Amino acid sequence: MLIKNSKPICVWKNSSLLGEGTLWMPSLNSILFVDIKKKKIFILNIKTKKKKIFKVNKEIGFVSHIKKNIFILGLKSELRIINLINKKVLHSIKIEPNKKNNRLNDGKTDPKGRLWFGTMDNLERKKMFGSLYCLNNKLKLNKVDSKYYITNGPAFLNKNNFYHTDTKKKIIYKIRTNNKLKILKKNVFLKFSKADGFPDGMTTDVKNNLWVCHYAGGCISVYNSKGKKIHKINLPAKNITNCTFGGPKNNELYISTARKDLKAKDIKKYPLSGSLFKTRLNVKGKKTQPFKLSL
Repeated sequence: MLIKNSKPICVWKNSSLLGEGTLWMPSLNSILFVDIKKKKIFILNIKTKKKKIFKVNKEIGFVSHIKKNIFILGLKSELRIINLINKKVLHSIKIEPNKKNNRLNDGKTDPKGRLWFGTMDNLERKKMFGSLYCLNNKLKLNKVDSKYYITNGPAFLNKNNFYHTDTKKKIIYKIRTNNKLKILKKNVFLKFSKADGFPDGMTTDVKNNLWVCHYAGGCISVYNSKGKKIHKINLPAKNITNCTFGGPKNNELYISTARKDLKAKDIKKYPLSGSLFKTRLNVKGKKTQPFKLSL
């Protein structure tokens, strides 16, 4: 099937320094994204067009929905379960307290409702301080992989197979784990060229195609399971950071962008950099699972 998309439109004009963490919440009819550096969470109800902004006290890489107003936040050195409305903190898990310059970056739930996330050196030095973790439904933390510069993704095929990226290396890995989260196989699935920019956030559709955001590349590329590029979406921003399927039919792609690393001439060329975009597609994404807390 030939993939088709509508012209991307801006649904939240914003100047996010590092927009990231797109999340579709069907129960709230809302799309969520974050600005890591400005420590903000943005929520847009696509039915009512109502916008909400929440400020947090640490850099925030991602948000996962649990139920109603309860969320799990991926913060610098911490996972925090919180009621976003009344600000009540229900639980906190310290992450890598011995690496004070590390922060949590990208995170997503898998088909079983477990939370996967990566860490990275916040100063973005040439240090492989990043690791990949999985938090199970009883809040047990497992370190699954290590030695990453900048962790990004993950994007799931099923409960044991997923894609995960080291953005600085420009490599997307395909990883298989067993039921105890031990890696059985890890292969290079794709390597970006200089012209491609850097692979950033990713997601998968119902056909198991991989949708990859190009940081410094101004587009999203779609690859089939053999690593062949089958579609491309150009966007009016240079740094494309994260994407997720959403909308009532799960056939809309919501895309975050960033102003970080842009020169004045880039911002003049791409004035909508840092905004949230949407495009409608003739293919559906996999449904986002909430984090299934079973305590």
